[in-house]
Amino acid sequence: MDSSKAIYKALKDNNINFIVSVPCINLARVLEMIDQDKEIKHIPVTREEEGFGIAAGAYMAGENTAILMQNSGLGNSINVIASLYKLYRIPILMIISHRGTQGEFMKAQIPMGEATPLLLEALKIPYHVPSTPEEAYNDIKSAWKLAKAKKYPTAILLEVSFW
Repeated sequence: MDSSKAIYKALKDNNINFIVSVPCINLARVLEMIDQDKEIKHIPVTREEEGFGIAAGAYMAGENTAILMQNSGLGNSINVIASLYKLYRIPILMIISHRGTQGEFMKAQIPMGEATPLLLEALKIPYHVPSTPEEAYNDIKSAWKLAKAKKYPTAILLEVSFW
């Protein structure tokens, strides 16, 4: 199973039916598969905070939600995660393309790449860092199960080497 298919299959198998996303080259193939799936409502957004707001409303309407974004968007979303998701106990699965990790070609991505795990830890958001498609499939399953049980955000960090 290739990396993109593993992520898409895990989303499908866990009944994630409402996805917001901000474009990212590493997530492009996953987003194409999601766009072609009539059972998943996909809302592309221009800012991550906007996506979190839309997904919170979808959750309150009974949908199983995820956001697909690059880790730079995590920095943009700290307030909405802390003051909306954590306060009101809203689960969401964050699939995050983790730029700035080993193999990164763009130096500008490295500072936020180093800060990303620290930001998740500061927010006390459980996260997984799978290194293979099989691990990603299983990690998405357990992260979503935890998010639903605890009514809390969880994250999957997909490093540059994952792709």
